[in-house]
Order: sequence, then structure tokens, then C-alpha cells
Amino acid sequence: MNRRDFIRVSALGLTGSMLVPKSVLASTKSGMAGGVYYTKDAPGRWSQKVGGHMPVVEVSGKTVKVTTPHEMRGYEHYIVKHMVLDADYQFIAEKMFDPSKDSTPFSEYELADYSGKIYVLSVCNKHDTWLASAEV
Repeated sequence: MNRRDFIRVSALGLTGSMLVPKSVLASTKSGMAGGVYYTKDAPGRWSQKVGGHMPVVEVSGKTVKVTTPHEMRGYEHYIVKHMVLDADYQFIAEKMFDPSKDSTPFSEYELADYSGKIYVLSVCNKHDTWLASAEV
């Protein structure tokens, strides 16, 4: 990863906005998969954590349901949020979780005005950000 991409990714973590170029996230071969974010094929240092951290995405028409099979152990260890991004990695929606109230990290979205590829992020407070994709 070059210096500019590193700075953009750092800014992403600080601001929550998508400043990372599409070419950087488009491939798990980018060097960022398994390092900055994790996928099923590139779990990086969390290879033992794939089963409980990968977002499971179900699409039915324009309805997208996301579940992360992860325990919500209060603020000690929990899924912080789900985010949905379009094919260009632009923000569509998110749901924040409150581990004192939410027993399961589940979110549902109606994407009436969108079709195409989506990227779903599941953020764990201990095991970082996990990326899955689907077609709407």
C-alpha cells in the first residue's frame, strides 16, 4: 500500500466517510484485505474469527437483511454496527447497535431505488471490520 492510500484509509477510520479509492477495496488482492478490513478469503490475523464476524447478507427483492453470528457480551465484546455501501463504496445506510439493548446484531434495509452490487460491513469492537458483498 502506498503512502497516499494509507493516509486515506487512516482518514476513513477517523471520519467514518468513504475516502478510499474504489480500486483499493475492489479486490481482496489489494493488500488491504486481511489488514485494514477482513473477508472470508482474507481473514488476516483473525483467521479463527471468520465464523462469528462475517456478515451474512440475505437479499429478497429490494430487501436486504444482515446478520452477524456474534454474541453481544455487553460493551466487553460486541458488533458495533452494520454499514451498507453501493457498488462505488458510497454510503447507503447503517445501523448502530447498543449491546445493553440489542441481543443480536441484525439489521434490515429497503433499497427501493437501488440495484446492483452492495458491500456490507460488520464492525466488531475487538476484531475490526469485516466485508461481504451481494447483488440487489
